[in-house]
Amino acid sequence: MSINSKHLATFILGAAAGVAAHKYLQSEEGEKLLEDLKTKANNIKSDAEGAVNKAPEYLDELKAKGFDGLKSSFPEAEAFFKDLYEKFTGNKGATAATPETMPIPDPIS
Repeated sequence: MSINSKHLATFILGAAAGVAAHKYLQSEEGEKLLEDLKTKANNIKSDAEGAVNKAPEYLDELKAKGFDGLKSSFPEAEAFFKDLYEKFTGNKGATAATPETMPIPDPIS
């Protein structure tokens, strides 16, 4: 692998940019910029943590609203899905299966 002039110029420009950034960040204005960035990063982090904590409640609310909307728009949807489930599992007249009693389908070979 040979070093040609493009590689050498790229390295020198990168090193110069690094030195310039270091000099700028050591100045009073650069330190102010770093403090602003740290403050903004901490705000974003706290917002993200709050969103993670609120996510389960939001998803439960969304699920309930979606179910209510489906039920009000299509009143026969619940009976349709129960019939479809019974046809799929072969359990006539059975109530909703719990995970313990739900049949496990055979794997496709």
